[in-house]
Parts: sequence; structure tokens; C-alpha cells
Amino acid sequence: MKISRNIFQLLVFLLPTLAFAQQHHSQSGNSKPDTTVHYQQEKHLANIRQLTQSGDYAEAYFSFDNSMVTFQAKTPEWNAPCDQIFYFPFSDGDMLNHMPQLISNGVGRTTCSYFMPGDKSILYASTRSGGDACPKDPERRSDGKYLWPLYADFDIYISDLKGNIVDTLIKSPGYDAEATVSPKGDLIVFTSDRSGDLELYTCDLKGNNVKQVTFGLGYDGGAFFSPDGKKLVFRASRPQTPEAIKEYKDLLKEGLVAPTAMEIYTCNVDGSDLRQVTHLGKANWAPFFSPSGEKIIFSSNHAGSHGFNFNLFMVNLDGSGLEQITFDPVFDAFPMFSYDGKRLIFSSNRNNGGTRYTNLFIADWKE
Repeated sequence: MKISRNIFQLLVFLLPTLAFAQQHHSQSGNSKPDTTVHYQQEKHLANIRQLTQSGDYAEAYFSFDNSMVTFQAKTPEWNAPCDQIFYFPFSDGDMLNHMPQLISNGVGRTTCSYFMPGDKSILYASTRSGGDACPKDPERRSDGKYLWPLYADFDIYISDLKGNIVDTLIKSPGYDAEATVSPKGDLIVFTSDRSGDLELYTCDLKGNNVKQVTFGLGYDGGAFFSPDGKKLVFRASRPQTPEAIKEYKDLLKEGLVAPTAMEIYTCNVDGSDLRQVTHLGKANWAPFFSPSGEKIIFSSNHAGSHGFNFNLFMVNLDGSGLEQITFDPVFDAFPMFSYDGKRLIFSSNRNNGGTRYTNLFIADWKE
């Protein structure tokens, strides 16, 4: 997730509410657990196929040739007590019956994997420099606020497809994660707190020529390139009041950030032409450019009545033409289009039999 996109931690935080929502959904006119894979309103999706089961799976991203995906998983069945990185070639059949190749070796907490050009290696962020064990989640606060941890041990590594670390791409004393690669194969964008704030940076494929992209106070993260490699789309918080600014800075000193108020932004890869796309309120995140580069698909809870109803929406670059894409009553997020624009992969709580599992789904995309 970016901030390790750890929306899974949000799901854990909201488990009692989510459980009620799933139970209510399964019992509304149907006493059986939900087994829905495709909702009738989802006119842009066809031939939806479930790829995983019995765990929490997210951030699935295609290889450049569209034949594979890399993703993070948290599931006891795969010996992954906290998020670990895997990759899966579609030619291998499916992951419902066998475990795919582990990339991160079960060391530390990992996140944000992405194929490098050539599809022979994968970058991902890991806390492995801080030890082999999964780092502890933040303790629940007395004020009830939900927060994401900014583990200072997160650095960005490159692995081959057998899990061998071949390079440490980005390493600094603080948080470095949330890296993705340009479709042009020339740049990487990532989030770091090296400036004292959470900002976007770009670098070349060797981790050199690091350039700061954003400068506004607040969390900037989860960035992706446009299909032509000229723009970035990302999620951002922008505290405005003195109280909000103080809270943001105080939390940042503790290595924490509150992700409940975020909007979608775009800019050129050098940071120019910064624009706020959404003004929806609540949490708008996990954005990705459409195949044409003229729209953005993202996850949002702005239309939900309880804060946990995350669905996928699509919007024009100027913020007009908002359209709902998915309709699961609990959770749809982490969308990515294949490089040829023919398929969409995403995570969802659909068809989990009334459990709390979040699985990967892939669908043909219909305009």
C-alpha cells in the first residue's frame, strides 16, 4: 500500500465495523455468505477472475510484457505473518491451488513491489536492515485515531525472480518506500522523509540523480507515472489549519501519519504544473492513470456512509466526469491497468464468504 500502502492496517483497525458490514451485506435478502464476484453495475469489467483466497493480498502490478504480476501478501498459508512480496506468471495456472514464488525471503515487513524494465528483476521496500522479524504495529491510541507507521528501516531493494537481492537501490536514515517505475523505463518515483516531510522524489534506474518533486507540507505518496512517462499521479494530505499542521508535524516526529484525509493530485515529473484533481473529502488514494492517460482510476470512501466503504472511481484529469467503477459494499482498491490497457487488476473483499479476506481479482477492461 503505499505508506506501504498499508490499508490492511486500516482494515484491521476497522475489523468490528467491517465484520458488521459484511454480515449485513450477506443477510440483506440472502441468508448465505456473499459469493459475488461481479456486480451488475460494473459495466467496465468483464470476465472477472479471482486469483487468491484466504488471506490479505494487495498492490498487484503487471510486468512490462503483461505476462506476470508482483504483489504483497499476508497469509499464514504462505508463511507470511506480515506483508511479503511474491510474483506470479499467468502461465503457471492460478494461485488458488499453489503458492507462487516468494521474492522477499520472509525477512522483515515488505511493500510496494514493481517490475523493473526487462521483467527480470523486481524492486520493493523492506525493513530487513532493521532485522528479520516483522516490526510491531503502532499501539492503539487513547484518542482512537487511526495512524500509519513510517518505519525508518524501510529501504528500497532490487531482487531477481528467485528472491536474490541484487542491489540496494535507495537507502537513507529514514523512510524510503512506495517506488514505481515509468512505463518508459527511465525513471523511478518514490516517497521519502529525508527532507523532514513526506515528499516525492525521482531517480534513475540505478538509484542515482535523486531529485525532489514535491515540496508542500503534508504526505505525498503512492505515485504512478502516466503512460507517456511525463506526469505523476499521487495521493496527498494538505493540513491547512494551525491545529492540523501541528498535529501532522507532531505525528511525523513520532514516525506516524494519519491517512484519513487525502485527495488525488497530478504534476509533471519535475514537479511543475501541480494540480489537485479531487475535492471529495475523506480518503482518496491508490490512483492510477487510465490507458489513454486522460483519466485516473482511484479508490475512495467519499460516497460511503460509515467510512469503510471503499470503491473504485474514475475521473477526468480536471476533476470532472466522476464515475463509480466497482460496487462491493466493503472494499475495492489498488487498481492497475495492464500496459496494453486490456486488463485491470485490483483487490477486493468480494466473494470472501463473509470473512475478512482481501483478495486479488483480474478483469477485462471495457470502455
